[in-house]
Amino acid sequence: MTSRHSLTLSVLDDRLAVCRLAPLNPGESQPVWASAGELFSITQTVDELSVVCDEDAVPNGVTSELGWRCLKAHGPFEFSMVGVLASLTGPLADAGISIFALSTYDTDYLLVKEENLESAIEVLSERGHTILR
Repeated sequence: MTSRHSLTLSVLDDRLAVCRLAPLNPGESQPVWASAGELFSITQTVDELSVVCDEDAVPNGVTSELGWRCLKAHGPFEFSMVGVLASLTGPLADAGISIFALSTYDTDYLLVKEENLESAIEVLSERGHTILR
């Protein structure tokens, strides 16, 4: 079965970490290390400050999950385009591969654990996506 969308994705080089910290107080600055690497994401809710960054930048003692690799979907995608993430996450879920998704204005990023990267590439390729290294 092919996906609704045939996308092109690139495998990024960096090994990433997903971190959880307490939310920042008003006026408090984000940790400097949180913006390390070519790809980083800092999201705050009332419950937490979530950081994705280069895993080598994460200080000892920070609650984190290390060893993530990133697949970047080549965008930009129009906001009216339906099912972009589903065309990627559905096949991976069917294969039992857990992901952490990030979206920006232009595109989407899928983080998979490094030990699942080759399987994820195989699954997505079989579903009609092109993976560039």
